[in-house]
Amino acid sequence: MIPAAPLPTQPRRWQQLWRDAVRDPRELLDLLDLQAHAPAMSPEAAAQFPLRVPRSFVARMRRGDPHDPLLRQVLPLDEELRPAPGFGLDAVGDGAAKAGHGVIRKYTGRALLVATGSCAINCRYCFRRHFPYADETAAAGGWGAALAAIRDDPSIEEVLLSGGDPLSLSTAKLVELTDALRGIPHVRRLRIHTRLPIVLPERVDAELEAWLAALPWPLVVVVHANHANEFDGEVDAAMRRLRAAGALLLNQAVLLKGVNDRVETLAALAERGLAAGVLPYYLHQLDRVAGAAHFEVDDATALALHAALVARQSGYLVPRLVREVAGDASKRALAHPDGRAVPTVA
Repeated sequence: MIPAAPLPTQPRRWQQLWRDAVRDPRELLDLLDLQAHAPAMSPEAAAQFPLRVPRSFVARMRRGDPHDPLLRQVLPLDEELRPAPGFGLDAVGDGAAKAGHGVIRKYTGRALLVATGSCAINCRYCFRRHFPYADETAAAGGWGAALAAIRDDPSIEEVLLSGGDPLSLSTAKLVELTDALRGIPHVRRLRIHTRLPIVLPERVDAELEAWLAALPWPLVVVVHANHANEFDGEVDAAMRRLRAAGALLLNQAVLLKGVNDRVETLAALAERGLAAGVLPYYLHQLDRVAGAAHFEVDDATALALHAALVARQSGYLVPRLVREVAGDASKRALAHPDGRAVPTVA
């Protein structure tokens, strides 16, 4: 008897891949042949801020390399528990900028919705790692309070979806939000800040594409990659699907010690992003959130790196070097302490 041909393998939906994420630090080290480095891993840090990393992101890490730049972003270490003056729970003043349930107003003409507290990956340097998501999620109650805050302020022309990660919500939930936003005439632009297309590119599925393509506003999607190794063929394909849906793609990165604090690394990130259709946007100085001090790069080094990047890259491949300061009316461009001008791009 001729055996039946095997059925074609169906791609697993992104929700299943999310559920399959690595959550045990020891399993992560085992997958990377790094069992000998377990003593540096901190169960206490993991208890305070749990490990979560999709397996496809783990697959991009270098086996046997304890200094892998992707691993460093997610592995809980004892360094997180060391007290650090100047590092606190609300590094960027989100609490003071609250303008409604799940709504943050910092900058003129824009409102940020904390759409959800969920992320597909827990980055150890996350500036909202201590944010009270249970109390401040815009999606709660069918978006009612958040939408009312936007509707009542005609100065709001742009809505930013953030979190957590807004694309962790179901597409149906996102449709519910944008259908309601369509009825607010002063909303003219939509911006989505998301790490999912980088760490879980399967999230950019046909349903999400259809939702994005049907939106009535100019659409900007700001992704978040800190190292060129975060891109692979699957990520490239996700970026193509986002562009096909009409999105302008920008990347924001955080300057992180041991991850991307070399000019060659930053240049490679910009070049690799461009190859995927993503332009550099911001290079953030670290937000001084408790638990992340070991990632901090001092300002003098940051400025020197940025100057070196300006000297070697075309202007469109140089992100703006900025810091977010609570109470400021915009991101603050990093400046030399002696008042010298920051190099401009060409």
